[in-house]
Amino acid sequence: MNIHEYQAKALFEKYGVPVPKGAPAKSAAEFDAALAALPDGAVMVKSQIHAGGRGKGTFTNGFKGGVKFCATKAEAKEKAGAMLGQTLVTVQTGPAGRKVQTVYFTAASDIKKEYYLAILLDRASSRPVIVASTEGGVEIEKVAHATPEKITKVVVDPAVGLADFQVRDLIFKLGFTGPEAKNAAKLIRNLYACYWETDAAMVEVNPLITTPAGEVLALDGKVSFDDNALFRHPEIVALRDLNEEDPKEIEASKHGLNYIALDGNIACLVNGAGLAMSTMDIIKHFGGTPANFLDVGGGATREQVVAAFKIILGDKNVKGILVNIFGGIMDCNVIAQGIVDAVKEVGLKLPLVVRLEGNNVVAGKATLAASGLKVVAGDTMADAAQKIVKLVA
Repeated sequence: MNIHEYQAKALFEKYGVPVPKGAPAKSAAEFDAALAALPDGAVMVKSQIHAGGRGKGTFTNGFKGGVKFCATKAEAKEKAGAMLGQTLVTVQTGPAGRKVQTVYFTAASDIKKEYYLAILLDRASSRPVIVASTEGGVEIEKVAHATPEKITKVVVDPAVGLADFQVRDLIFKLGFTGPEAKNAAKLIRNLYACYWETDAAMVEVNPLITTPAGEVLALDGKVSFDDNALFRHPEIVALRDLNEEDPKEIEASKHGLNYIALDGNIACLVNGAGLAMSTMDIIKHFGGTPANFLDVGGGATREQVVAAFKIILGDKNVKGILVNIFGGIMDCNVIAQGIVDAVKEVGLKLPLVVRLEGNNVVAGKATLAASGLKVVAGDTMADAAQKIVKLVA
């Protein structure tokens, strides 16, 4: 689960991570109060969407830039009015863009130097890793490609926690000295505490800055959380912005389904994440394009299968459906009955190919055959994929 920058900054403040003074506004009526909460002087106005590249983005109304420096509060109010309620298109949103429903005013900072700092899971060691660089304010991927020696990584033992010597090593490699070193060390420790205690998947500060006064501030903030741990954090769940998520994915989560929308035209309904990935691969192999990732899990019910079909048909780009089920724990006949009920309930007119294998497969195939529905059987994954690709061509 992702949260907005203004929410991440509020979380940082809770953990003692210094950030510039800021206030969000969800309507033009809130602009004055939000700006009044800031000190006098220059103001940054930031569009709040779950996508990067905001500063270089363009609004569909022609206004350029989702992040603006404003010399005065009056100018900030004007720029915010041009952003709020408009659709911002960036390199990460795709051509459809994202509607800006919140703007964030922050006090502009006097920047001495910019750094990069992030904490995430190192999948190779299954441990938290701190990634830092003296090259902040730019895309870290470009730094990693062009000058990898400028990136420092510190792997943390979760049983011990972030050690003092690791903090000192980071401070030394980033070149902090004097008061900056002390402030940076405190920020790093507090940011790690934020990451660990909230079950975050990633905490990123880009840029982390120093000021001429020796301050070390998180100028930006991006935080995402492990969905599997959210049951422990109702206060974080409350930060979820459903406006930033695909309605189909929201509906899927209500039924315990794992769904991710893609841009193809062949919908997939599969049990098991690995099999779902393989199904998408084999569709691509035979010249088709998958419209989604949809894992109904190892013990899906008839009701979940019906819900899955309704979610699939909510995508107007879908031209055909491939159901690929391997019954280990799953009973193939339960899936078959769910397919029959779903097809009848939604009045399916699109091509449907079903491949069943495993537990109670004979009964499952018999249920489909006796339904009288136009269901094309696939004997193998390859056979099923070729058939659905041909039917939607």
